[in-house]
Amino acid sequence: MAAGEKRILCVGLVCLDVISVVEAFPAEDSDTSFVLDDLRRYGVDARHAVRQPAGRLPASIVIASTSRGTRTILHAGGNLPDVTARDFERVDLSQYKWIHWEARNAGEQAAMVRRVERHNQSRPAGERVRISVEVEKPREELLPLMALGHVVFISKDLAQHFGYRSAAEALRGLRHRVQPGATLICAWAEAGADAVGPDGELVHSDAFPPETLVDTLGAGDTFNAAVIFALAEGKSLQDALTFGCRIAGKKCGIEGFDGIV
Repeated sequence: MAAGEKRILCVGLVCLDVISVVEAFPAEDSDTSFVLDDLRRYGVDARHAVRQPAGRLPASIVIASTSRGTRTILHAGGNLPDVTARDFERVDLSQYKWIHWEARNAGEQAAMVRRVERHNQSRPAGERVRISVEVEKPREELLPLMALGHVVFISKDLAQHFGYRSAAEALRGLRHRVQPGATLICAWAEAGADAVGPDGELVHSDAFPPETLVDTLGAGDTFNAAVIFALAEGKSLQDALTFGCRIAGKKCGIEGFDGIV
């Protein structure tokens, strides 16, 4: 990172995915105790990671079909506590231009966002931290977090929970839940993604499927990260949405994340 350049911070929980790629029957899994090393290998600064020596990582056993590109996930929750507002107090907000939350423990995360809002009130426009929130799971207690983000990502699962049949329909139906001037984004797998910005205009990007579907695990997170990166670099909402769909499509054509760049 260049001197004086500000970063993007992600707030959430690490889950260990053990992937078995199968043609007929799952292969034997190998030992995987490398989460922090793996994050660093991809250039992710884990200095703010909250260590829980007595905890156990949540883990997902992922059975991926080589013939169809589909996956089956068996999840074990582990016992790690979520990041708290007290943990978040250690973060120097002046070092970041964007902070993204994966909606989990809503009460604690709302307190974290309020701290960022207080920080922004004392800063000129060019030094304020942008706030984004992803609400993926259709849980009632997470929905108030939609009102706290400058950029809000909602999942296809959440949209369908409310009875919506497309991303555009979901954005129109749920836009009242976000704050005035916020951007609301919904990806819809092979149908691409839609977004509505502060001006109320609906924008759409088609999906960019790979020639061969290899591995869809993490495609949604890849989409979110790519959109955030593009918006943080000053790209338009349309360009950011298209970029997100392109990078997510590329990810679906490779195993894991090596080779996305």
